Amino acid sequence: MDELRRFRRALVAWAAGGAGAGAAAAVARELAGGGVRMIVLVEGSSDQAALEALATRNGRDLGAEGVAVVPLGGATNIGRFLDVCGPPGLGLPLAGLCDIGEERHFRRHLERVGLGSGLTQAGLETLGFHVCDADLEDELIRALGAEGVQEVIEAQGEVRPFRTFQGQPAQRERPVEHQLRRFMGTHSGRKALYAQAMVAHLDLERVPRPLERLLTHV
Repeated sequence: MDELRRFRRALVAWAAGGAGAGAAAAVARELAGGGVRMIVLVEGSSDQAALEALATRNGRDLGAEGVAVVPLGGATNIGRFLDVCGPPGLGLPLAGLCDIGEERHFRRHLERVGLGSGLTQAGLETLGFHVCDADLEDELIRALGAEGVQEVIEAQGEVRPFRTFQGQPAQRERPVEHQLRRFMGTHSGRKALYAQAMVAHLDLERVPRPLERLLTHV
């Protein structure tokens, strides 16, 4: 296991608390001293996949640059991770990405650990935290367009499962963009797969603003 993966696992164990938190903290501190210069906190693995794929398309290797992209396992965990990564813990520079519906959690806990006060969305961006409307999948679907996303689905060999999904009673009358977004969440790992695939298919002049701004910041 490479050191960056070990670092991420140590952070997750530290943030979770419990009997192993002290040992995990020691591992995280040791590995952070080995070259981690920034931690990017994202809601889930699909956000990580998209950011790392975009970095690759821009000729960057975030891991080699000392940038650790850490999925929170849900936005409500942001407070725990800020405690271990931010001023109360490692004290490393931070950045992040969240959905608009979860912005309040990020804002409240950033203020709690002393990284701002009265934060607006512009204030969050100044700190390096960017907000997707409504989420990253929605941003990427709008950037690619429905036809472009269906080309990605075809490239993944999943046209038939998608057509079957579209034919379900609950989906038939919904806009295709909604169908595409819901389809990506129907199986474990599919959101991350499609986040990476959509970024690979994307015109670099049409990268969603939150994703582009985040990569520029780090």
